[in-house]
Amino acid sequence: MIRIVIAEDQGMLLGAMNSLLNLEDDMEVVGLAKNGEEAIELVHNLKPDICIMDIEMPVKTGLDAAEELRENTNCKIIILTTFARPGYFERARKAGVRGYLLKDSPIEELVHSIRVIMDGRRIYAPELVDFVYEDESENPLTERESQVLELVAKGKTTKEIAAELYLSAGTVRNYISTILDKLGVGNRIEAISRFKEKGWNK
Repeated sequence: MIRIVIAEDQGMLLGAMNSLLNLEDDMEVVGLAKNGEEAIELVHNLKPDICIMDIEMPVKTGLDAAEELRENTNCKIIILTTFARPGYFERARKAGVRGYLLKDSPIEELVHSIRVIMDGRRIYAPELVDFVYEDESENPLTERESQVLELVAKGKTTKEIAAELYLSAGTVRNYISTILDKLGVGNRIEAISRFKEKGWNK
């Protein structure tokens, strides 16, 4: 029997997945969590084979939980999300996540993925892989956005960047918000790291 913990902050979706997976002869949902912190606790206490997690959850995100669980458990993590963002996907891969599927996938796909992952393989949604590889070689930022990020990397404040580029502080903040969104990251440090990692700062 494949023992499963599900972490999802949307109650209806959590209930639906619980019911549907329990219908499978070889699967049993042993725990339900509403955030990443509860998921970590359940995985440590119940020692399931699989933990299915959403990314955007309160208290602790699915990716934070996956990173924490990587070192301390043999549980295989599947991320189920609406976010097809390259930054998220890369973080999930580095956290050793075995599956990364989109929420609009049919339940049959999730069930099949669980069995494949239990056989020691990995499953990533094809749309996601395509999206990542499309993003791999080309810098998604405009020349001005790249310029702003390079100044951020030099430790300049919003006010200093605004003065140097003859922009208002509000415009610089808007640029930074767009940069984070385009790179699929949560903060300036991650943006700088991703930008350098891809070699776009050359």
